[in-house]
Order: sequence, then structure tokens, then C-alpha cells
Amino acid sequence: MSGLLGRLGGWCARRGGLVLGLWGAVALLLTAGSLLFPGPVSSDATAPGTDAQRAHDLLREGFGPGFDAGGTVQIVLHSPGGPLTAPPVTAAVRSAMERIRGVAHVVAVESPYRPGGLAPDARTGLITIRLRGHDNDEAAKTTARLSAAAEPVRALGVEAVPADASTPADKEVKTGASEIVGVACALLVLLFAFGTLVAAMVPIFAALVSIATGLGVISLLGHVVDVPKQASIMATMIGLGVGIDYALFLLSRHRRLLADGVPVRRAVPQVVAGSGGAVVFAGGTVIVALSALALGGFPMLQTLGWITGVSVVCAVVTSVTLVPALLGLLGHRINALRLPFVGRRHGDGSSWWGALGARVARRPWSVLALSVVILGALTAPALGLKLGSLDDGYGERGTDARRSYELIQAGFGPGANGPLLVVVALDAEAVAGGAAPAALGQVGERVRAVPGVAHAGEPVLNAGGTAALLQAVPRYAPGDARAVEVVRAVRAIEVEGARVHVGGEVAAMADASDRIGERTPLVVGVVVLLSALLLLLAFRSPVVAVKAALMNLVSLGAAFGVLALVFSLGLGTRLVGMDPPVGVDTFFFPVPIDGYIPLMLFAVLFGLSMDYEVFLLTAVRQAYLRHGDSRGAVAEGLGSTGRVITSAALIMVAVFVAFVAYPDPMVKIFGVGLAAAVAVDATVIRGLLVPATMALLGRLSWWSPAWLDRALPDLSIEGHGEEPAGEERGGALAGVTPEPGPR
Repeated sequence: MSGLLGRLGGWCARRGGLVLGLWGAVALLLTAGSLLFPGPVSSDATAPGTDAQRAHDLLREGFGPGFDAGGTVQIVLHSPGGPLTAPPVTAAVRSAMERIRGVAHVVAVESPYRPGGLAPDARTGLITIRLRGHDNDEAAKTTARLSAAAEPVRALGVEAVPADASTPADKEVKTGASEIVGVACALLVLLFAFGTLVAAMVPIFAALVSIATGLGVISLLGHVVDVPKQASIMATMIGLGVGIDYALFLLSRHRRLLADGVPVRRAVPQVVAGSGGAVVFAGGTVIVALSALALGGFPMLQTLGWITGVSVVCAVVTSVTLVPALLGLLGHRINALRLPFVGRRHGDGSSWWGALGARVARRPWSVLALSVVILGALTAPALGLKLGSLDDGYGERGTDARRSYELIQAGFGPGANGPLLVVVALDAEAVAGGAAPAALGQVGERVRAVPGVAHAGEPVLNAGGTAALLQAVPRYAPGDARAVEVVRAVRAIEVEGARVHVGGEVAAMADASDRIGERTPLVVGVVVLLSALLLLLAFRSPVVAVKAALMNLVSLGAAFGVLALVFSLGLGTRLVGMDPPVGVDTFFFPVPIDGYIPLMLFAVLFGLSMDYEVFLLTAVRQAYLRHGDSRGAVAEGLGSTGRVITSAALIMVAVFVAFVAYPDPMVKIFGVGLAAAVAVDATVIRGLLVPATMALLGRLSWWSPAWLDRALPDLSIEGHGEEPAGEERGGALAGVTPEPGPR
């Protein structure tokens, strides 16, 4: 593989102008296409085969327009100056309803003056609008037109807020200031790392081209697949971080070769053959981990995974093609525009990281014990991680979603924001024998008797008389764990001749969490196994592969511990800019974490952790092949990569922390989790724990049975051209004996 990458890098360096022009054209065309034909996004949380999905299928099949997802929009009315029943307000409401009926695709408009449409104080009401034949891709525009039609009531000082979460302001999490802050912080780190403006701009430029290409592809894919609204943000977060990091690793190696007197035309192929191979394998582990989310059984999680993988693929491809082209075009001008007092190059032996590596190699047991204590303290809070449904009550104040949530909660109770859609499928025998009405009556009584149900409406039969719908309102908010217990209790109802199914937001998220919980061991096992297999192919050492997988799991535990402290215990929710729910006045308040987030974080973090593992092990491996001293190789490898890995980690942490400023709570959770994991991984794990274990293992780190060495394909990622002649290459040291332990 290294030979192929080396030839690719050399070709790109020789034809730098052509490669740069092609990438620029691709990025511009895809960006223009995404702006002219933006793909829709989706927030569908249902999972195939679940009870909630069955309920929604029955709604679509038997109840016609307006009952399926996306077919209903509500306008929440709130009159602070008096009841909605006052004559002037009533007239304005009727006028608004007439205007709403004139909007395209509206087939029914339910008055707030119907039973259940007004709150007990008559100051809050709901206009329910049912749609037919509309394009779900244009849901945001449809909601905006419906909201504009309610202007007659606003003229009287009555609030009219669309309760649909897909209003234009909230439909998709937009990119903006956080990306600028992240890029600015990354530029500062690169300036200190390289000391020249030109060198610092190369990773930034490559990452921006990669992000533009990836986001363009993702936006256009929205026309053929359901893309979650957070997908573009996740892709930008991960793509920006890995894009800058991958280019940074290549550029660092290139500048070292130039400093050693290697000509540009020889340096670029060597860089792409060596560090480029590490980039491909590191990116491959991220993609493998994200692809394994397809086994989670939750479509939204699966889509988030592969869409984020698109940004990683773009980062890898630009790193091994665009970056070599830029290096070839710039030549020695890569060191132009040098800044004073920063970026001075020091020998590895005198560097701080080199000294740390030597100290770790001398006292591995002490360093190992210290690492275990630190990681144990960080991981312990993970036992308190609390999962739940993150509803709009935790959204950004001032948005329509948050305001409508608060109005409905104040007027109708917290459970009105997450009503249960109880769909009763009637047996053919019951329908034919006339027993259906009695069965429906029993179901209604049993639903009202369920503890935690505030009230339930009367069952409504579909046109064919084969199913009925009744709406039950829990006493608890959608994010309250007790609402899930109500769902389970309703589903447990058994009536002869009828089968009870429960849909709605709460039921869908509960089913998704249950499905993910069942599949989590499978996903974790596949990710760990495939990632270890990739490392085995890369370094031809089973010990290295197993150890790396275990180290990554340790860093994940620390990340989840930080998440528990910040969100589950609520010690940092205000610090990350979250607004407390209505009625919460304390500075610290806990926030539930959606059930799919930990598994998504696991896949992303496991892949990202492998990046630093691959780059560190590559350097240690090369040092070991030169002189055969395992402890010296650990010190030398840490010394030569520590500064680069630290710079890369600082960039990733800066990018992820910048995204914490986003109003979307899910993005905040991902930003905190990713930043914490990368910080721990690049310091405690790669700086202390990995070197200490490698020093203790000695030559056993690189041992491989002879039969395994013969069976493995030769996929060395270290770059053959960089290894001294006559030394063993490939990584298989079959038959070696471990070095003695520390004296």
C-alpha cells in the first residue's frame, strides 16, 4: 500500500496545478449544487419492526391524510391579556382559520374551541391543521405559510407559535460562527507548531476544501435518503477536526525531510508513502467504526454514521492528493512568512516529549499506576450516566419549538407535549361479529385507568372499521422517564378482539432506546474486532492490536465520565450554554442524554482514538526497526510524535469546544464528549499509558507467530523507503523472546 500511495503522492506533486484545479472545481460545483438544490432533512426517530412503527403504519394505512408523521401542524395560541373566548379574539381566530384553509394542501382545520382545544384557563388554545398531498421535503416552507396565515390574531396581541419543530429557523442546524472560531483556533495552534504562515495555511485550506466537498455531497444525498437535521453539523465537526489533523501529520513529516536536505520531489512521495499510509489506516478505522452503527437497528443512528463517514472519506482523500499537490507547488516556500519566536525546531532528544518518553521508559510501573489512578477518577462518574429523551423543553429559549413547548406545558400540562397515539387494531372476527364497539370501550377504560395517564379521548374508527385511534396524554413531560413507563403500561393492555399499539414521540424514542440497548454489545464487539484487525494488518502484531483496542475503551470510559459530570449530574449544563427547563431555578440542573448518543459517541471516539495510536505506533515501530531497543524506541517515538500529536489534539479540542456554542443540545453533548475524549487520549493515554505498557512488554509488543505472519498480507503503512536497508521490514518478529523486565 505504501508503494501505491507514494506513486500517487509523487504524481500529485508533479501535477499540482491540475490537482488543485480539479479539487477547486469539485468543491465549487458541489457547494453550488447544495445551495441551489438543498436537500431536505428529517427528524424521524422510528425504527422498523417496533411497536411505534406499527402504530404509525396503521395510521397511514387507515386514517388518511394528516394522521401520519409530517401530516399535522399545530398553531399554539396564547392570549396574555384575556381569554381566547373574548369576541374580538374569537373573530380574529376564525379569520385566521379561513386564511389557513386557503393554504395549499390543507384539508382540515380544527378549531381551538373544540373539546380539548382550549386550556382550562381559556388563555391557551390549539389550532390543529391536517395536510394532504404536500411534499414532506417542503415541510418548513409549508409551516411558515401556515404561521403567516395566523397574522389576524397576532394583530390583537395574541401569540401564534407553530408547534411543529420543523419551522425554518429550527429545521436544520446551520453552520456559522462555531466553524469560524474552530478554524481560527486551529490556525493559532498551527502557527505555533510550524512558525510560518504558509505552512499553517496548508492544513486549513485542505480541510476547508474537504468540508465543502463533503457537505455538498451530504446535502445532495438528502434528495434520495432521509438525512437527520444534525447530520451536517456532525460531518462538519468530525471532518474539520480530522481534515486538519491528517494534513498536519503529512506536513510535519514533509518539513522534517526538507530540513534534512531531501529534495522536494523525493520528500513528497516518501511522506505520502509513510505518513499517508498512517492517514489511510487511521481514517479507515474511523469509517469502520461509523459503519458498524448500521448494526444498531436505528435508521437515524445508521444514517448519522455513514454521513459522518462521508466527511472522513473526503478528509482522507484530500490529505493524500490535495496536500501533496500543495507541497509540490510550494516547494521550499512552505517555510515562507516565518513568524518570530515560534515554531523553532528542536532535536528530538532535547524535546520535552522526548524527555518524558525517556522518563516513562525508565519507570514504566510508576507511570502505569499513575495513569490508572487518573483514568479511574475520570471514569468513575460514568456509572451515573442517565439516558432519556431530550425534548424541546431543553431547547434554546426564543425559538418557536421552545416557546410552543412552554405554552402547551403551561396550558395543558407537561404530557401534552408528548401525547401517546394509541392505535387499536381490531380482529376481523370482532368486526364481523359486532364486538368491536365493546372492545374499543374496554380499551378506552383500561387506558384511562393506567397510572400516569392524565386523560384520554374517545376512540375514533377509521373508514374501514378495522382500527381505531385514541389520544392519551401522560402526566409527565416527554423527557421524563416515567412517561416511558406509561407507554409500557398502555401496551400491556389486553382486550379480546383488539391489539393495542402505541406511537408518538415518547413511544418512538423508547423503542429506539430499547433496540439500541439490545444491539449495543454487537456494535461494540464488531467495532473493536474490526479495528483490532486493521491494526493487526498495519503492524502485524496481535499484541499491539489487542492493546490498542483496550486503550481506546479506557479513553471512552473517561469521556463518558466527563459527560456524566456535565450533563447527568448537571455540574456544567449552564457552563455550556443550556437553558434550564421552566420552573428550574438552580444553577446546576441535570439533562437527559438521548439513548442513541452514547453509541454514536462510542463509534466516533473509538475511530478518532485510533488516529493517535496509529501515528505513535508507526514512529515507535520505525525506531525499533532501526536499533532494536524497545524502550529506547518508546522514548524516541514519543519524542518525535508528541509535539505533533499534541498540536493535532489541541486543534481537535478547539474545534469540538467551538461547537459547544451551538444551540442544539445534542451538538453540545457531542462537543463536550469529543473534546474530553481527545484531550484525555492525547495526554494520559498516548503520553503515559501506552508508552508505559509498551516499555513493560518490550519486544513482545512486536511479536507475531510465524504462521500468522505468513498468513497476513503485506500492508505495512510505515513507508518502505524510510526504513534503513538491511533491517527487517513489515513488523513480524516471529520467534522473538520478550526482553527482561525492568531491573
